[in-house]
Amino acid sequence: MAASEIIKLMDRSEYYLDSPPTTDHKKTLQGKTVINLFYENSTRTRTSFELASLKLGANVINMTVDSSSVKKGETLIDTAMTLNAMHPDLLVARHGDSGAVHLLADKVDCSVINAGDGRNEHPTQALLDALTIRRYKKNLAGLTIAICGDIAHSRVARSNIYLLTKMGARIRAVAPATLLPSQIQKLGVEVYHTMAEGIADCDIIMMLRLQSERMDSALVPSKREYFHFFGLDSRFLALAKPDALVMHPGPMNRGVEIDSVIADDIRRSLIRPQVEAGVAVRMAVMESLVA
Repeated sequence: MAASEIIKLMDRSEYYLDSPPTTDHKKTLQGKTVINLFYENSTRTRTSFELASLKLGANVINMTVDSSSVKKGETLIDTAMTLNAMHPDLLVARHGDSGAVHLLADKVDCSVINAGDGRNEHPTQALLDALTIRRYKKNLAGLTIAICGDIAHSRVARSNIYLLTKMGARIRAVAPATLLPSQIQKLGVEVYHTMAEGIADCDIIMMLRLQSERMDSALVPSKREYFHFFGLDSRFLALAKPDALVMHPGPMNRGVEIDSVIADDIRRSLIRPQVEAGVAVRMAVMESLVA
């Protein structure tokens, strides 16, 4: 996606974020059907997509994988063929395997939105993060943004790196070596192995969840030790710029990657505004694909 397209989506998202719901909004996807197909549990993403669909007037079907034919052994391709036969207008999919959503998109006739696939990407999260930063910092170009924590298993990190570098931001990847993907420098980021160096003079500090469920083995000695060296607390935050802001895509592990005092500090934390931006961004994305 070109920078101009990203800006257009952010501008439209900002319109939805700042304007109260109107009857005209509900006409945007009136008569359209949106299916939410989530193979992984989700609170923020699934709920925001459902709310976005309803605010635009769409009919929404939430497929519960635990009670679907998937639990009986149905393959992803068979599921795609079944859903395609029902002629939905838009499919929102989340899957635990990287590339699964792309495969799904190849098998259906409607537009498909990637709501997160394995360790690969989470595009709408990156869009809402970029929008949130822009609202508070006015511009993305020239900012120094530190993405800290479990980068190796984070689709959020990858999507943010792709989007933010395209928009002119300077990205730092801050993590122990065990939590960094190989050859990450090829993505155009600077790599740091200590928080003190990585977040020094940063404008934005984006913390990531330690994703134990995606790890094949223990990659950190203990959560307590991880927090001491890579958790965001007042010690490390003091090294960033005085007006630096803190982000986290959620869900948070308080006391593991971020201290509660910082997470709840409305002067420095953008965690709540990130959630608020989610519905508006997903409205803009769906509108661009279906309306």
